Amino acid sequence: MDVTSHNNNHKTNGIHLNGHTNGFKTHKNGHVNGVNGKNGKNGSHKKDWRDDFHESFEETPLVVAIFTYISYIIIVLIGYIRDYLRYLGIDRDQTLHEPIIEGFVPLYQSWENFYKRNMYNRVGDCCNRPIGTMAGPTMDVLDWKAEHFGKSLELTGDRIPAMNFGSYNYLGFSENNGLCAATAIETLCNTSIGVSSSRQEMGYLQIHQELDKLTAEFLGVDDAITFPMGFGTNSMNLPCFMEPGCLLLSDELNHASLVLGSRLTGATIKVFKHNNMEDLEKKLKNAIVEGQPKTHRPWRKILIVVEGIYSMEGSIVRLPEILRLKKKYKVYVYLDEAHSIGALGPHGRGVTDYFGINPKEVDILMGTFSKSFGAAGGYIGGSRSIINYLRTRSYTNVYSCSMSPPVTQQIITSMRIIMGRMCGNDGLRRIRQLAWNTRYVRRRLREFGFIVYGNKDSPVIPIIIYYPAKLATLERECLQAGLGIVIAGFPATTIIESRSRLCLSAGHTKEMLDKALDILIGIGTKLRLNYSRLPKTPEFREDDSILIRD
Repeated sequence: MDVTSHNNNHKTNGIHLNGHTNGFKTHKNGHVNGVNGKNGKNGSHKKDWRDDFHESFEETPLVVAIFTYISYIIIVLIGYIRDYLRYLGIDRDQTLHEPIIEGFVPLYQSWENFYKRNMYNRVGDCCNRPIGTMAGPTMDVLDWKAEHFGKSLELTGDRIPAMNFGSYNYLGFSENNGLCAATAIETLCNTSIGVSSSRQEMGYLQIHQELDKLTAEFLGVDDAITFPMGFGTNSMNLPCFMEPGCLLLSDELNHASLVLGSRLTGATIKVFKHNNMEDLEKKLKNAIVEGQPKTHRPWRKILIVVEGIYSMEGSIVRLPEILRLKKKYKVYVYLDEAHSIGALGPHGRGVTDYFGINPKEVDILMGTFSKSFGAAGGYIGGSRSIINYLRTRSYTNVYSCSMSPPVTQQIITSMRIIMGRMCGNDGLRRIRQLAWNTRYVRRRLREFGFIVYGNKDSPVIPIIIYYPAKLATLERECLQAGLGIVIAGFPATTIIESRSRLCLSAGHTKEMLDKALDILIGIGTKLRLNYSRLPKTPEFREDDSILIRD
């Protein structure tokens, strides 16, 4: 297949090599890696990271886009008709309303009320499903049924056994047995569940200091600081670095925590197109030339904020190009590795490991422990001066309660396993198994004809569904067949990009993958979800991954 290369802008066999291939966009700017990173099988580095960097974002078929818009228009029209009938007293109102209090304005906007009443409630059973067991490779979902048009959801008492393809359990450390669980229980017996204090007071235990040092060593940076909440790591620490008079350049698909943190800084925010280095460089040039609005004074500082893996798109940041622009224009880089730490790179050390880049080239490294480490919390790594600054200025460090000791121990044990200091090569086995699983599932989905977004090495796999009715049907049918998945639609996505999102784990066996794929392909055939016009044979395979057997 002919795919995009930034070094080519010509035609081959009638196919445009400028990012558009007969109505769809693909990218080939990366590297080959047998163990999920830039390093080859023998540890040697490839000449250019663009050699085998495959990402696909196929454009929505025009007919599908039109009918998707029509679907939403029909849903909205029916909602308005039902609201009018309720107003007349003809249709019995069984939905939730905000109570009307005389003299008070509504807490919710009218559109939010309308959307929840007439649209969200009808698919509410597909979201927020309660889990009755450990959220590992398999789980029990507590069954419920919607009452009164979604006004309430009542548990039936039944349990639905299902394979878990919705949790961010990338390396399979979310488990209730094994070394991680044993050490966490031992720590609980020796300390307590909580510390009831912040780090600035009486909440900084020896185990927290141990985690800080181990995290810095794992990342390959001078120092690191850890926090009890991943969302707060972004939203409460970005304001420590930026202020009015600064410029923050943010990828348009950055996580809500980064968006909130950026707004709290008071800095000027400019959004660049997703992973588009040309647009980013253009905005950088204009910002440096024009300076601040009105005064045209130079910006006090400029910070580029990006993610390692984008959790809704499954794409990987073009870090080498980001760092090229950083050095060229003398700006700072903030890298959120919430989904990439542990899940990418031959050593599981994230997107810097994946590209073979010295992590010290990134000014601020952020990540979370709630995914690959099977725990909770977040971290920031960087130079010793930056971390010392955060220890006294970070809102989460000063005001929030310190991380629970058993949770801290879970992170320490899982991190040591990844580093190969415990359990032999079990950490490496998990990393390579995840890499193999990722390419295998992506290849099989592409071969059927699903439109799959993202990078070939991203364990986050969005399958584009489009139609709202098909989206809910897919989730319900999959669960009844024994497959638990996550769905996301408008307004979490654009109207024409509703999707199901699979999250793979090293704990998924090939038998589980095949069963899950059979379920998806069977339901996909029934719902006619094979919209893709890409060649059925993708340009990558899982054969390069070197698996380690137990």
